[in-house]
Amino acid sequence: MYTEQQFTIPALNSISEKTIEEHKKLYAGYVKHANLIVDHIKELSADAEKYTYEINELQRRFAFEWGGMRNHEVYFSLLEGGANTDAPTLIAAIEKQWGSLDAWKTLFQAIAMNRGIVWAMLYLDTKSGELVNGWVDEQHLGQLVGCIPIIALDMWEHSYVADYQPSGKKQYVTDFLAQMNWSVAESLFAAQQ
Repeated sequence: MYTEQQFTIPALNSISEKTIEEHKKLYAGYVKHANLIVDHIKELSADAEKYTYEINELQRRFAFEWGGMRNHEVYFSLLEGGANTDAPTLIAAIEKQWGSLDAWKTLFQAIAMNRGIVWAMLYLDTKSGELVNGWVDEQHLGQLVGCIPIIALDMWEHSYVADYQPSGKKQYVTDFLAQMNWSVAESLFAAQQ
């Protein structure tokens, strides 16, 4: 069974404690529902042939809950410990691939600004060892196979509207990148090298 992780996030500029606490409740729901679905699939598996359609629909739903759970775990971990730019290996890889950290940030911000309920992601492709930007619809559609999330930015409205209003979306992305703990992203990156 999956366990809800606890995150200690310090006071952030512009992202309120209330938003973070409400956001954590949504994450807890993903963990809870991933577990409920797994249990229900086990129950239906006693007669899998009879319940084929139900099991398949539950598996589809499981992907949504799973993505919500794991994406948020990366997102919240990046906010723990406060702003920190200590990520020399990751930043060097970004600079090598995109020319500069600022060039990558501009591209990443453009991805994050896409309309809809999405996640902007920086992945590490475990096969090629290259960094890959991604756009994930909802929690699960568009996740890149064989890639590990290094940076996950939640662009669902619940993550920013209360503090930024819809028109402040771009500032939310800028603030997230400025306030994130890059050493956490460095650890995620280094663990796959």
